[in-house]
Amino acid sequence: MNYTEKGITALQEGNYEKAVEAFVKAVEEDPENAVGYINLGNIFASLGDSEKAEPFFQKAITLDEQSGTAFYGLANLYYNQERYGEAAKLYERAIRQGVNEADAYFMLGKSLERADNDKLALPYLQRASELSPNDLEIRLSYGILLAKMEIFSEAEKEFRFIIAEDENNADAHYNLGMLLAVSTDQKETALEHLEKAYTIEPDHVQARYIYDMIQMGDNN
Repeated sequence: MNYTEKGITALQEGNYEKAVEAFVKAVEEDPENAVGYINLGNIFASLGDSEKAEPFFQKAITLDEQSGTAFYGLANLYYNQERYGEAAKLYERAIRQGVNEADAYFMLGKSLERADNDKLALPYLQRASELSPNDLEIRLSYGILLAKMEIFSEAEKEFRFIIAEDENNADAHYNLGMLLAVSTDQKETALEHLEKAYTIEPDHVQARYIYDMIQMGDNN
């Protein structure tokens, strides 16, 4: 068993200190191999130590500019630091280097959305939902962005899909209720979904507020 394998085994056992020691030895043994630095970056990132993780990802990229996982790891750090523009560029690079998974497209889309570039974000969230159609978090984010861009019919399909899969998804009920309230005359149905949202999740203050506002409007 080499040091990388020992590090992975230690990680699986939850022994982070032993994992770091093994990955450091792997780097010392083969300092030109980007994998060792990526492993160290990933472990420090998982421990919430971005200051230690960042130089390892950067070193991996200097050693191997084709390493999609290094770009992806660094992108995650920047996203968590709210450096959305930088994160978006790195996620895009990771995808170009072969990280063609739903999460990569999802995170690229979320980065662009957080950077106030909704039009560019939309196709990436759509692609993420195509790659992982049963991931309700992805579908919800895609639906919310569709609604935000006033593509109401497509957004409604997303929210209804989520509710069909998870009847107790408060956020899907809330967003469907909001959509119906602003884009249709189906006020009663909108109220039903808003009520469902705060019934499932009593702390869903916004759902209760919008419900009360609609009720007040109807009574005036």
